[in-house]
Amino acid sequence: MLQPSTFQVYNASAGSGKTFTLVKEYLKVVLQSEDRFLFQRILAITFTNKAAAEMKERILDNLQLFAFGKENELLLVIEKETNLEKKTIAQRSVKILAEILQNYAAFSVTTIDSFTHKIIKTFAHDLGLNINFEVELDTATLLSQAVDLLISKIGIENDMTNVLIDFSLEKANEDKSWDISRDLNEFAKILLNENDAKHFKQLQQKTLGDFTNLKNKLTSLQKVLQKKFETIGEQGLAIIETMHLNHKDFYRSMLPNHFSALAISVDKAKFFDDSKLRERIEENMFYAKSKSEDIKTARTHAGILGKESQKTVTKIH
Repeated sequence: MLQPSTFQVYNASAGSGKTFTLVKEYLKVVLQSEDRFLFQRILAITFTNKAAAEMKERILDNLQLFAFGKENELLLVIEKETNLEKKTIAQRSVKILAEILQNYAAFSVTTIDSFTHKIIKTFAHDLGLNINFEVELDTATLLSQAVDLLISKIGIENDMTNVLIDFSLEKANEDKSWDISRDLNEFAKILLNENDAKHFKQLQQKTLGDFTNLKNKLTSLQKVLQKKFETIGEQGLAIIETMHLNHKDFYRSMLPNHFSALAISVDKAKFFDDSKLRERIEENMFYAKSKSEDIKTARTHAGILGKESQKTVTKIH
């Protein structure tokens, strides 16, 4: 006769409460036994150091809470699912917590790689390994090999080839090195960041075609915005000319120069980040105190348009 399975499988997405469930199941096992040392025969395995540390912390925090007779959502769930009395849970929590703290090394909540490393360490002699071996992950070499593999697909996979060639041409057009390997290596480092992993998972179903379409849409939008900036620049210069003002009438000619740069290309208006120009625009001060009131008033009209261009630049950045 087949024995019933002692395993339970929980399949859930990120942020759905897996850690809560795992902590609950762990506590149910240790609290339903009168053996205070049972935790030494339990192995809890998770994927990341962060998840393992969080699970340990929650187990200890809840045991301490139960030991003091305090109540929370988890306690109510455990009472319902185990039929244990609150007094029994409190008494056992005191004993289990004390034993865990006295023999913390036996409190096995760890990662898969740490568990594997422990097994290999135990059988190092049988595997022909030095007993003092160390595991070292050379991420730089690993990423470099992955990038080389990606670049080797040029000429084999058409979509990948077109994307990589376009990237090289864009860099060349910007007077940068056409060699994209360094850029790809820098970007690849993000893949190893735990905080970014969940965002990349959302892109798993996307194809190169999806990214190409998105790039084309962004490029079209960028052209529209650049045209708007050029129009603002031309309008600013036109107002200054209509008011019969010289560029030197403005504080260090900053505002007219800004409009001139916008009329050519928004990329030419880098000096707009200059704190003095921003300060002058925000304070509505575009002139020296020695100038006449007529000139001050005329330049204020030009300044209003400058302020609008500042808002547009801020929104885009």
